[in-house]
This record gives sequence, C-alpha cells and structure tokens, in this order.
Amino acid sequence: MRTLIYGWLAMVLAAGAAIAAEKAGGDAEGALARLDFRQVIAAAKDKVFPAVVYIKCLQESHESGQKISQEVAGSGVIISAKGEVLTNWHVVEKAVEVRCLLYDGRAMDAKVTGSDKDTDLALLELQAPADSKGLPFAVLGNSDVLKEGDFVMAMGAPWGLSRSVSMGIVACARRFLPKHSQYSLWLQTDASISPGNSGGPLVNTAGEVVGVNTRGVLYGGDMGFAVPSNTIQHIVAQIREFGKVNWSWTGLQLQPLKDFDRNIYFEGTEGVIVAETDPESPARRAGLQARDRILKVGGQAVAAMTDEDLPAVRRMLGLLPKYKPVRFDLLRDGKPLTVELEPREKGKVEGEELDCPRWDLTVREINQFDNPDLFYYRTQGVFIYGIKSPGNAANSGLRPHDILVKIDDKEVATLDDIKAIRKDTVDHIATKPRLVFSVLRSGLLRQVVLDLSRDYSKE
Repeated sequence: MRTLIYGWLAMVLAAGAAIAAEKAGGDAEGALARLDFRQVIAAAKDKVFPAVVYIKCLQESHESGQKISQEVAGSGVIISAKGEVLTNWHVVEKAVEVRCLLYDGRAMDAKVTGSDKDTDLALLELQAPADSKGLPFAVLGNSDVLKEGDFVMAMGAPWGLSRSVSMGIVACARRFLPKHSQYSLWLQTDASISPGNSGGPLVNTAGEVVGVNTRGVLYGGDMGFAVPSNTIQHIVAQIREFGKVNWSWTGLQLQPLKDFDRNIYFEGTEGVIVAETDPESPARRAGLQARDRILKVGGQAVAAMTDEDLPAVRRMLGLLPKYKPVRFDLLRDGKPLTVELEPREKGKVEGEELDCPRWDLTVREINQFDNPDLFYYRTQGVFIYGIKSPGNAANSGLRPHDILVKIDDKEVATLDDIKAIRKDTVDHIATKPRLVFSVLRSGLLRQVVLDLSRDYSKE
C-alpha cells in the first residue's frame, strides 16, 4: 500500500515539476529531484525523531478498592533546550515516578511541571546531569494552517516498543468530539496511533510538531486524534507561569446557533446561545438565563454557528480574568441587555483519593466537574470510589458511588474525617468490630453494617 502511495506521489510531483519547469524554461528532471517526497519526509523525520522520548511511569491507582502501584508507558517530545517534555495528562496521571528514555539511549528521571486534564496535556522537565551533553528538541508549528489531505507523521513508542513513525494525512483539521472538546478541537489523522503513542508528536512535512497524539481506535481502520499545537501553545504558557492551567469558570453551558444534533436552529449569524447555567455559578448569579444570545464578552464579539465553534468560545471564557467583573452584551427575547459576570477560578476537576485498609474500600472527594451526579446531592463530601473483592466492604453490601454521610454517630464531610474515624476504629477492632455506615445511594439514605472482624490482607 505504501509503495502505491509513493508511486502516486511521485507521478503527481513529476507532473507538477514538469509543468513548473516548462513554464520556467528549465529542466523537469532537476525540478523533480528538488521535490523528491522521500527526501521531504526523511528531512522532516530527522528534525523531530531525536527529540521523541519513551516515558515509563509508576502510577498509583485506587479503582480496585485498594491502593496499588502499576507501570504505564507512553511517549513524549522534548520542546526546549532545557529538557521540557510535552506529553499527555493521562500518561503521567497520578504518577509517583517518571522515567524517560532518550533517542540516544540516555535514561533520565523527570518531574511533572504541570498538567491539565481538560485538554489532556502535561509538561515534564528532564532531570539531566550537569555534565550531560545538550538535548535535542523539536519546534512547535502552526496547526491552524493544516488542511485535509496534508501529510503528517505520528511518532512515538506504540505498545511499549521502540520508537516508530507512521505516516498518513490529516483526515479532518477541525474535528469536534462530543464530551471531549471542552476547550479544543482535534486533528484527525489516519496515521496509525496505537496505545503507547499517546503523548508523541504529530509532525508536518516541514519537521514541526503540529499536534500531540492522544486518542486512537483499535477497530474500523486507522483513525487517531491529536491535540493541535495552537491549543498546546496556550497550555504550555500557563503551565510555565503557574505550574497548572488557571481556567476561569463561569458556569455557562453553551449551544450553537445551528444545532444539528438537537434539531434546533436559531435565527441570525452572530452570538452563541446559553443552553443553561450551572447551580451556584457566576453565570446564574449574574442573571443569565437559558436561550439568552451572548453577542459580546468584554467588548469582544463571539459567534458559534456550529459545534465546531464552541471550543474556541469556551477557551476564551476560560481565559477571562478571575474575580473581575466582565461585561456581557446579549439579546433576551429580541431585546438588548447588558449584565456583569465575575468569573472565578475553576480549581480542581477531580477529587483526592484515600485508601482504607481493613475496610477494604477506597474513597474520593466529590467534585462538581468529575461527579456532577453526586454533587447534585452534596456539594462537599466523600463517596466510595472502589470496593475490594473479596473484602469486608463487598460483604457488607456497600457500593461504589455511595455517598458517606455518617459512620456510627460521626459526620463525614472530608477525607480528614475518614482518616480520623478509620484510625479510631482500626485501633479498637477487638472491642468494636462493627460500624454503621449511613450512605446516600441515588438520593436515598441507607444504613449499612460493616463487619471488620475478618482480615483479608492475611488470607
């Protein structure tokens, strides 16, 4: 298949070169030599391939009902002379140790400078010895100029194997993925992106990084998705300055003017529709309502005709100054209206976790962005994240997503509450081997007895 592609490319380039040479009165064979596609690809590959790193992380996980450590692997690319490595958030998520293998065989530890779950990006810094030689690095290009049909290469370490390069085209330069396009669209490519390629660079024919490989499919042919470099530029700048991405939060849920999926179409070509506002959000407190059409934010015009336009509007809102009033010009029932909204810091988008040995379960903080269904019942609290099986919690009938309200007669609101209660109960198991858990399950309060007399860790 690749031979056919190269043959087709050679014919196209030859025809183009001959026409150009004829117009210029030059030599067609010489023009073809200057446009040899294989040389273009090889030159582009050589600019970036030495900067690709293989990443191995030791990651802590609480999903199984106990804290376990596991190895995960992925890819990254060095983007600065001081050893900054760009990769995915999900590659280094909850990592307690990060090691990188460079192209020349050098191995180095790395620290996580910062990460952002919303865009699935992370920035590392290699801990290079003082006497080590210079580090190769790649340059970020402009993803906005990409168009369908442009050739790209996906680099990385698929399946934990040695580095590889796959080639393809940009299948879609502005792909909207529902539930995965909060602040950015995606680059879709048919260059093979497999597990382990995550975090590796997507490279154009000029040898520039135009994306970070993030998502792939294992069925239905080669179809992968990369975070565009122009989104990466915003994220890297924030991480370098703050160690994280300081997204602002308004609580606005937006809808395009032409909503094909819901079969709803609004008149006009300007603005974006408010679908709803989150409870206790700055937007709701400012008085914005569903079906309001926002025309300007801080004097800047906004427009979202289709779903593909929404991420750019959300990103603009996410970069608004925090705790400073911003003017919103809008239309409500066809009449102009102005309101002031004060965005606040978005903060964490997932809660901290805690292992509870002998109880044989793990718990997690409720977070409005990660667990909106639980946040509806309790805006602050702790829920059961994982149940160990076999174990005491599993035998008792406790379930994942049960919200802890009380343990015996003690209120539960934070992880510190759980730590104190667990220590006390474990210290007195001999005299009090049973606990009564009051939990909210689907909004209904239940009482569950947890018997701790059996120690599964010794069986």
